[in-house]
Amino acid sequence: MDMVVQAIADPVRREILVMLRGGRLSAGQIAGHFRISRPAVSRHLRVLRQSGLVRDQLVGRQRLYELDAGQLTELAVWLGQFVRPLGWEHRLDALETEVYRTRRERRTRSAADQAKENTA
Repeated sequence: MDMVVQAIADPVRREILVMLRGGRLSAGQIAGHFRISRPAVSRHLRVLRQSGLVRDQLVGRQRLYELDAGQLTELAVWLGQFVRPLGWEHRLDALETEVYRTRRERRTRSAADQAKENTA
């Protein structure tokens, strides 16, 4: 997790991750998006690769990069302990409770109606 945190600490690397969210891109396409040198972008891509956040594949003479968000799962779980539930989550819980209560009442009424029919 430490390598992932270090990798996403840099704004250029975070922007690269956002770019790769849309699909595979070549190193040249990624470098063309920034006002820094291609070797600097290459170093950023190496850090992302070493942290496991991106994978690369050589296709002909192009190196294509793609996002591997699996490494973010552990970080997201860890960060989740600091996030307070929003109000809507409580409302969804209340809605779920109400749905189950209504279903239970319908089953109870349905069983009572069948019992009346059987005795009549």
